[in-house]
Amino acid sequence: MTLEAATVWRRTVRGAVVFTNGVFDLLHPGHVDVLDRARREGAALIVGVNSDASVKRLKGPDRPIRTSAERSVVLAGLEAVDAVVVFDEDTPIDLVQAIEPDVIVKGGDYAPDTIVGADFVTARGGRVVVIPLVDGHSTTSTIEKLRG
Repeated sequence: MTLEAATVWRRTVRGAVVFTNGVFDLLHPGHVDVLDRARREGAALIVGVNSDASVKRLKGPDRPIRTSAERSVVLAGLEAVDAVVVFDEDTPIDLVQAIEPDVIVKGGDYAPDTIVGADFVTARGGRVVVIPLVDGHSTTSTIEKLRG
């Protein structure tokens, strides 16, 4: 979805809207676990996906492996995911402020005070949830294995 479509969609959701974000370059079991558990926190889950340019700035010139369009299609195909929006900024704060989620979720490599948008969500009466990571799964380790 575009940001504009997502804000319209958000107004149609009855119940708590959950937000998470990330690169989701090579989807792995850890990603799926966080997305499934995030979805259980509300009535609908919207996922912010870093654009290709954003990923290059954050992860380096060799990333992303998959384009934002490819990553979005894979995420949108998951049962847990209700909407996907690509964002070009280095952080999703503009997206969070536009969507106004009731719950913001990140994986266990974050602390509540380091989650971008957490203060905005809690100031509106929402919740911040940190999901413990599944050991042994990361995109970086998968890329390293593939490179040998």
